[in-house]
Amino acid sequence: MGDVSLVFVKVAEISEVPAGKMKKITLEGKDVLIVNLNGTYYAIGNKCPHRGGDLSKGTLDGTQITCPRHKAKFDITSGKVISGPKLPIVRPTINDEPLYDVKVEGNDIFIKTS
Repeated sequence: MGDVSLVFVKVAEISEVPAGKMKKITLEGKDVLIVNLNGTYYAIGNKCPHRGGDLSKGTLDGTQITCPRHKAKFDITSGKVISGPKLPIVRPTINDEPLYDVKVEGNDIFIKTS
């Protein structure tokens, strides 16, 4: 039998995340960022792994989200780091953001719990 601990949970409605916009939600105590990219929804971790910057307050440019704190960039389609924090002298290595499975049914957005 499959793992029943993984289920999809309703986290928002499509009207709350228009095309080109994003929304921060909390899922199982974790901050998650939902992004609507031309009608396709993605969800990644919302806290920058460098210093905990709130990505929902960052800049969205196509598939890239830029952290408002130190300008680290992430791909919203994969959660992968595109470029690390922009700091004088030091160039810390940071981890990718977690990526969450998203599905839309009717007007509801669901994310798979982990």
